[in-house]
Amino acid sequence: MLEGKAVIGDTDMLGTMQQDALDLAAKALDFFDVTEATEIARFLKKEFDTMYGPGWQCIVGTDFGSFVTHCYGCFIHFYIGSLAILLFKGSAALEDPKAEAEADRFSTLQEIA
Repeated sequence: MLEGKAVIGDTDMLGTMQQDALDLAAKALDFFDVTEATEIARFLKKEFDTMYGPGWQCIVGTDFGSFVTHCYGCFIHFYIGSLAILLFKGSAALEDPKAEAEADRFSTLQEIA
């Protein structure tokens, strides 16, 4: 495990969910080496899918950028040592009514097929 305390960069999660994220990250670092970023991300994603429903995404590493759309109350970005962890529940937002109508039409076509 990396030594040091988790430092939260940004979040909109409730405190209990934040604590779950930090606790699970510490647990992941007990199971996996810090160089196994994909395994750490997989572990966190699967645990959050189980605890809070499907649709969670997780990015782990020491150097990455991101720009994501997420569900309100389901975003945290934190560090443990030099390792950054971004965990969020994905959300698709349709901004234009025409696109929304097209999505509804596609959904209807899928139901018919």
